[in-house]
Amino acid sequence: MTHQRRWINLAVLGSGKGSNFSAIAKAIAQGEIAAKIAVVVSDNPKALILEKARQLAIPAVVLPQGKYKTWLEPWIEEELVRILKQYNTELVVLAGFMRVLKETFLASFEGKTLNIHPSLLPDFKGKEAWKAALKAAVKETGCTVHWVSKELDGGKIIAQSKVPVYPADSPEELHARIQQAEHELYPRVLKEICLDWINQKL
Repeated sequence: MTHQRRWINLAVLGSGKGSNFSAIAKAIAQGEIAAKIAVVVSDNPKALILEKARQLAIPAVVLPQGKYKTWLEPWIEEELVRILKQYNTELVVLAGFMRVLKETFLASFEGKTLNIHPSLLPDFKGKEAWKAALKAAVKETGCTVHWVSKELDGGKIIAQSKVPVYPADSPEELHARIQQAEHELYPRVLKEICLDWINQKL
């Protein structure tokens, strides 16, 4: 009788501080998510997420530096796919990854890649969505976990969390409130998805 593995192998992709990565890693360590972070990948060699991964003894890999700021050239996406497959990645988790992923990546990982966006999609797609929410003078915004698709911030929505927008908010204050919601929502969604996938395997 073969032993049935009871966790999902995650890869976390990030470009910055890694606060969502920390929230997810903490939830895994506390036994709340049936997952293992197999590798952390960044497009930014100075990203704090890499240092946080190393502190937890998680492999941390930096992608080659390409010519463009907002997307990866196909050969770099090929390298990303190779890295993810090397670490037996089942589910890719984008946590502040500031590149648009395109066909070369999605050919291997569409339907297996999650992102969290700092707005209530479909409102305020793209960068610095909290600033757009403030400018639009909405009364609430929040964050959205969704599947990654070819359309920027346009994949199927899985879950959302709302936060109030106050008239006196600075962009930094609103962003901090949204991030707090992200740190609760992302682990909760991952818990459910990993359990579902494990149960499907049994």
